Amino acid sequence: MSLPARLVSDALFPLHERLMGRPTFTYLDELERSQWLPRDEIESLQARKLGSLLRTAHAHSPWFAQRIDEAGLDPHGREMALVDLLKLPTMDKADARAHRDEIVWRDAPGGVFPYNTGGSSGVPLSFYFGRARQASDAAGRMRARRWWGVEVGEREVYLWGAPVELNKTDVVKVVRDRLLNQLVLNAFNMSEAAMDGYLDAIRAYRPACVYGYASSIALLAAHAQDRGADMRLPTLKVVCTTGEPLFEHQRELIGSVFGVPVANEFGSRDIGFTAHETPEGQMLLISESIVLEVLDAQGQPVASGETGEAVMTGLCSEGQPFIRYRTGDVLRLSAEACRAGRGLHVIDQVAGRQTDFVVRSDGTVMHALAVIYVLRAVDGIKQFKCIQHAPDVIEVQVVPDRAWSPEREAQIVTGLRARLGADLRVECRLLDEIPPEASGKHRYVVSHVALAPRLQSATGGTA
Repeated sequence: MSLPARLVSDALFPLHERLMGRPTFTYLDELERSQWLPRDEIESLQARKLGSLLRTAHAHSPWFAQRIDEAGLDPHGREMALVDLLKLPTMDKADARAHRDEIVWRDAPGGVFPYNTGGSSGVPLSFYFGRARQASDAAGRMRARRWWGVEVGEREVYLWGAPVELNKTDVVKVVRDRLLNQLVLNAFNMSEAAMDGYLDAIRAYRPACVYGYASSIALLAAHAQDRGADMRLPTLKVVCTTGEPLFEHQRELIGSVFGVPVANEFGSRDIGFTAHETPEGQMLLISESIVLEVLDAQGQPVASGETGEAVMTGLCSEGQPFIRYRTGDVLRLSAEACRAGRGLHVIDQVAGRQTDFVVRSDGTVMHALAVIYVLRAVDGIKQFKCIQHAPDVIEVQVVPDRAWSPEREAQIVTGLRARLGADLRVECRLLDEIPPEASGKHRYVVSHVALAPRLQSATGGTA
């Protein structure tokens, strides 16, 4: 089932966002205008939004109010400048975890909503976001889709995480997605039979855009190639990948199978939608929503063209402010301007973290987030890492916090067996710390189970 795109874009989608209390389409209109401002005017806009955020944080977030006062800033007394950010200390995931209740503004307009993320380092984080942040994410993606000629309301296929069994809320979401011309396919079930069905569903649905985890779309493309399936649809304009690095050979594989350009996206659960690739081959920051700093190991700004850690301030994060937040992602800003004439900041290179697949004993391939979702829903976990040694054996390393109890281990076992099969042997190990990989990266899922040779072209190199 699909509906006329104009009906969705002009009526159903705006109505849905109004009913949800999200100013998505108002913000989209603003973004369409502001992207063409000169860089200095965009940075002036950032400064004004930063002042508003600091005033809100000072009034409603005691933890930030203390930091702002100690930095000698008076957001109520004068206009803020972007350089004022440097007077504030950075924050990290541990700060967000430990001080959440002193940071969140529970009475933010429209309310705040809880969210959990495993994070790239495998350190779970529970936080809150508000309607402005939701609108920023949605409007930013809509604008980025338009760069590729995909209008709001055109059919999209999402290769995305989905629950094992649908409850009433999930059924409502499925109906909502279809009314908004969005077809969601389950990236947590990538068996051969499921992928055959996905290829048929995509051909029948005739989307303008396919969107999903980079590794999952690459896996589906490898399967289509193995099957000799023709996925070059006349309606398809772009394949958008997200959630992890997109390796060049994955881009080539996806592009050759679907016959359209592949655009990568950069973002995170805690900060939100951050940047998207343009048809000119550049990654543009959603500068109206995020201030991006690139810092060295000592916390100082790197020189132009140098690589460092991405430290972000979410300008729409008033529900639970993220101000000078150390993301753990490594990137480099470009001195080059947008080739299409936009004033948005250009990201030259993003070094993310690879996500492995996990494999059920029946051969079904699942995105590693299927495992992440189980672990991040369990209280009492400070940090975790899952290592799949065999299709029916998985090791779970846990650094517990004070909320840990023996019942948590049973919850992990039950959740993982629901994902990977009732015969799964779960070896749970409690540790004081989880060391990084030899590369220095913290990988939250590692699988030693080889994919079938015909599908190995979908995966990236070792992290």
